[in-house]
Amino acid sequence: MNTRFNRTIDLFRLNYDDAESGSVREALKSKWISLGPRTQKFERKFAGYIGTKYGVGLNSCTAALHLALRILDIGPGDEVIVPSLTFVATANACLYVGARPVFADIVDLNDWTISPEDIRKKITPRTRAIIVMHYAGFGCRMDAIRAIAKRHNLKIVEDACHAPGGIWHGKRLGTLGDISCYSFYTNKNISTGEGGMLLTDDKGYCEKAKVLRSHGMTTSARDRAAGRKFYDIVELGYNYRLDDIHAALGLAQLKKLPRDIIKRNKIAQRYRAVLTGIDDVHIPFSGYEGLSTYYVFPILLKNRRDEVMKRLKKMGVQTSIHYLPVHLFRHFRKLKKPLPKTEIIGRRTLSLPMYGGMPDRDVDYVCECLKKAL
Repeated sequence: MNTRFNRTIDLFRLNYDDAESGSVREALKSKWISLGPRTQKFERKFAGYIGTKYGVGLNSCTAALHLALRILDIGPGDEVIVPSLTFVATANACLYVGARPVFADIVDLNDWTISPEDIRKKITPRTRAIIVMHYAGFGCRMDAIRAIAKRHNLKIVEDACHAPGGIWHGKRLGTLGDISCYSFYTNKNISTGEGGMLLTDDKGYCEKAKVLRSHGMTTSARDRAAGRKFYDIVELGYNYRLDDIHAALGLAQLKKLPRDIIKRNKIAQRYRAVLTGIDDVHIPFSGYEGLSTYYVFPILLKNRRDEVMKRLKKMGVQTSIHYLPVHLFRHFRKLKKPLPKTEIIGRRTLSLPMYGGMPDRDVDYVCECLKKAL
């Protein structure tokens, strides 16, 4: 192989340094590592950053999505309209509560978020809620979606796992629905290994989420250690708690998030400058009115996506696919309805390396390799 093409470029690298290790050491020294004061502080800080009143720390965004539907009393016989261009957890949450996920198409090949027009078409008397997913950190068309929800008395859950800190039309993503859900999985904009958060402005929703995340118990271990009465079990709950070690990581990462978003946008601008004009490559979300978090940098190829991925791998460039459409997976085929635009994305999308610490020379190398692979 040409020695010009023998470097290694990772899809993602952790933005960790002494801040994270120091924060965890302090948690360990405290002798309290399960849900406790650091989780509570992270809940307050993260909710304040996004702009909601309440936060509930959880062990994943999947748990947040599940609890969101439980809190909204969605269950068997109900339908929830969801995107198919998302991670499977968005749809799985519906199945957890016995509801039916109804898949909607994307807007178009430039805007890969859920289509308000297709949402309208999918509403039936059984529809109870809409889950939107702010793909790659780009906001859905929330004005139209909120108008639809109001007209049909539907709840909105924001799957904001790609979008902590994202802005749409001057509004912070995660503040535009009834409940928003976040992921702190290892490759997200905030990385804690595992972890998640449920945000809301509704105090009742918050209180119910805190009961549900801990087996339906009325008091926590921290409460009982402080002398509060023993617990009662008031309903079926789950073991969905976030612990103080992961919260300590989250607090350190949250301080870095605003700068990380700025860096990712500069990297995205460089990608766009170099790749724009290449016939085989389309870069979505041009003309976006807001601030994306650029959780990933997706492109759309005309054809030969899998072959291009293999060629890039040989040149040391790691890539991925975000996402294969959920409605085409075997488990969901009984719910399958044609989603032509989503299916085009599923066949042709490719995610290039993206992380806040990515140097310009690596961006240029990825672009050079992509041109060669094409």
